[in-house]
Amino acid sequence: MATTAAESSDWDEIEEAERYLLSCMFEEATSLASSIIKKLRENSVENNRVENDCADDLDDMFEAAGMVLVQSMKESGRTLDILKELKLLFGSVIAIPAQVFLTGVCFQISEGLSSDFHEYLVEFLNNWRYLEQEQRFSADATVAQKEGIGKELSLGVDGYLNMVEIYVITYLGTVTKEIDLAISWVENAKIPEEKRQDFLRRLHSMNAPKTTSSSQASFTNSTSIEEHNLHSRPSHDLESGMLVNGEDSVKETVLKLSGQRAPCLWWFRTFTLKFGNYRLVLSNGNVFLGCLFLLICIIYRRKQASLKRFVRKQALSIKKGLMDIWQLAFSYQVNPLAAV
Repeated sequence: MATTAAESSDWDEIEEAERYLLSCMFEEATSLASSIIKKLRENSVENNRVENDCADDLDDMFEAAGMVLVQSMKESGRTLDILKELKLLFGSVIAIPAQVFLTGVCFQISEGLSSDFHEYLVEFLNNWRYLEQEQRFSADATVAQKEGIGKELSLGVDGYLNMVEIYVITYLGTVTKEIDLAISWVENAKIPEEKRQDFLRRLHSMNAPKTTSSSQASFTNSTSIEEHNLHSRPSHDLESGMLVNGEDSVKETVLKLSGQRAPCLWWFRTFTLKFGNYRLVLSNGNVFLGCLFLLICIIYRRKQASLKRFVRKQALSIKKGLMDIWQLAFSYQVNPLAAV
């Protein structure tokens, strides 16, 4: 019962930290989340809670408090310190919940990288080993013992591969453009072969634009050489070439003009009216709108009496409906004038 009461108290504090976060009280949320994580780590060691049925609840509390911490630090402008603070609170990079660490990494990639960002990322990835038969990743026992972690840390395949994708595709492939290093890391990593081939295919496709750009550069160099040769030709050759090119351009212009058709959007056509020395330019759109307005005015003048009768009839029907509702609501006859 004591353990249940302690867990309930911890969850209440986590909910309070979440309320601070939602209320934009980021400093209070950061401070409370940090104290919660410290207390959970102390209690897990003293009461040996990691070895009983409360282990799953403890992991959930670590993850919930960690998510509040990283989000509040981001909102308070301390994104560069997220990974450093997480390692300080949890004692080791591999002890940080995978989802919390992934969120902190994504925040830093989007808003700026700290000087030790690459070190933390590589440390997290290198301290897990793939258990093919069990289809999961397990933390290195030597590292866990060295860091004082009293339980076996396990990570799902999808969680680890998400971190691999962030590292090789987003960070090395997109941010730092170290595609060769990313390919080498994937080739030596202990991950499922299917995902290895998928990562390699994506990295090679990212490396392809470099070849294309180099071919474009060579084409540009050859073009510049041709232009240089053109400028170095004698002046009379240039003049004759310009004449020939000029005649060709004139022919092309005539052909284009003769082949043009009138635009199908007659709305934008204009025509000009002349009154002595005065000239008035009108577009089809303005004429159409003017005729439409005139037609509406004529219809309104002719149907004015009918429109008034229609409006009066609708008003009377609405009045009658309101009277009926009033009588049904109070179950007695009401004076129509008083109802109005």
